Amino acid sequence: MIEIPSDLHPDLVPLAFLLGNWTGAGVADLSERQGEGEKKCNFGQEVTFTHDGRDFLEYFSHTWELDAEGKKVRPLETETGYWRVDKDRRVEVVMIRDQGIAEVWYGELADQKPQIDLATDAVARTEAAGEYSGGKRLYGYVNGDLMWVGEKATPQTPLHPYMSAQLKKVVDPKEWAKDVVDLPDDGIAFFR
Repeated sequence: MIEIPSDLHPDLVPLAFLLGNWTGAGVADLSERQGEGEKKCNFGQEVTFTHDGRDFLEYFSHTWELDAEGKKVRPLETETGYWRVDKDRRVEVVMIRDQGIAEVWYGELADQKPQIDLATDAVARTEAAGEYSGGKRLYGYVNGDLMWVGEKATPQTPLHPYMSAQLKKVVDPKEWAKDVVDLPDDGIAFFR
């Protein structure tokens, strides 16, 4: 279920499905980053979308490589940014990546469904950053999960898929506790 906080800026209501803490896993193709042959792996991800009443969502994402048993191997990427949407459902994202990349993304919120299609409009890289010239991303809220797929391009490589994930919403136990009322003090009476 999508909840709309009472203090959410009215312009952000179409993006309310993004709000919260999300965690999950996906697959990545890191071939170009490694400078070696094909390098595919599973990764874990934590994503947070928050708001403070102003006209943007704050975004934070952290990913890490997973081994065959699902244990963390090493960090992959950290991203932070700000998401806005206008009255015509156009989405604008400003994002910074830990690899020395700054991006401006534009896209659209789909009509009648919680789905966002984004493409880079501008990319700036530090000297230390790897080759990168742009990307596309698709985000969607599907059966209560946040799913996304990302594509990227370099000067030598056309746009191609490089990461995708399925994320579950993380529920804070404080949220459960507020719904639990009138429990007996000893706990045993609850089962009688």
